[in-house]
Amino acid sequence: MVSRLLAALLGVFLLAPTFAHAQTAAPTVDKAGSTINLNTASAADFENLPGIGAKMAERIVEYRQKNGPFKKIEDLMNVKGIGEKNFLKLKARLTVSSPKA
Repeated sequence: MVSRLLAALLGVFLLAPTFAHAQTAAPTVDKAGSTINLNTASAADFENLPGIGAKMAERIVEYRQKNGPFKKIEDLMNVKGIGEKNFLKLKARLTVSSPKA
């Protein structure tokens, strides 16, 4: 009986880190799995990126309207609330090209 209890406890301790990691893993791609052009994306498009909610999406669009098109993806960090840490999470999903005339 004691050996079964010890075996069960050992199993819990060995598997706990595996379950904890699986539950805390954050998504790394947007829902569509495609890149987002910072100069043509709508607020709804930005909301599909991980960690970007409605308010942040609107802030990105407003920044683009006030300051003109993004020249490079790193310019996204000029938007209030997008720091280096958030930018690095999004970097692989971003692109910049001229907006269509």
